[in-house]
Amino acid sequence: MPTILTDAQVRSFHETGILTPVRAIPQAEAVDCRQRLEAFETETGQPAVDSIHIKGHLYFDWTFALARHPRIVGAIADLAGPDLFIMASRFWIKEPQDRKFVSWHQDAAYFGLKPQSILTVWLALNEVTRDNGCMRVIPGSHRDGVREHVETRNQDNLFSRGQALTDVDERQAIDVVLKPGEFSIHHGHVFHSSEPNTSDDRRIGFAMMFIPAHVESTIGRRSATLVSGEDRYQYWDHDPWPTCDRDPVIWDLMHRANQHYREQRKQDAI
Repeated sequence: MPTILTDAQVRSFHETGILTPVRAIPQAEAVDCRQRLEAFETETGQPAVDSIHIKGHLYFDWTFALARHPRIVGAIADLAGPDLFIMASRFWIKEPQDRKFVSWHQDAAYFGLKPQSILTVWLALNEVTRDNGCMRVIPGSHRDGVREHVETRNQDNLFSRGQALTDVDERQAIDVVLKPGEFSIHHGHVFHSSEPNTSDDRRIGFAMMFIPAHVESTIGRRSATLVSGEDRYQYWDHDPWPTCDRDPVIWDLMHRANQHYREQRKQDAI
């Protein structure tokens, strides 16, 4: 039986590929997370999207707590079983009145996994609405596996190569509207995108990608963080746990992992 989700929520997720909203932390705690993130950006003079890569869940003490939060990990375990890694995370930030968007895509198309079993938690650090570019999802689109993506090279696309699905019927799309501290879960095969932020405030989300322990990497040996259960398969090296907030060891690990991922994806594209 599920421990965090209801039976109805589990059924709905498997039918639609999306579950939203689920409360993780109080709104006040989400606001505090935003403030800490923006204090880091002010201190370093860089947006978090430019400096925090792949292993952001290990770099700050508050992101490490989120990656292991009982309501988040418990909800994923209800859907995918108890033995879980978090393999990647990143901040998705859109500035006010920004033209940036995310094209229709499937997460499983990019991460080099076998089987392609990945579940993404998208946690809102401020209110996420249609006006500021919330995620949009096509329910049920996860049923047919991964489809071919094209590279558009659109400069306003938040993806580096503008990767996009074609011939998506947007009439079926729903808006994933979230309050601060709420999260959605989407299947790695589900079609999703987001529009530009036309509001006067930033849109800030923290995405965490979870995989069951039986999933293998197809782009070389990599590392991940065991957050639940056991690792019976040994397909992944285990990430070191941070010893402090903004651990320099994690900073180096984060950037090495990002470079490895980019090099492997570049080779795949040749």
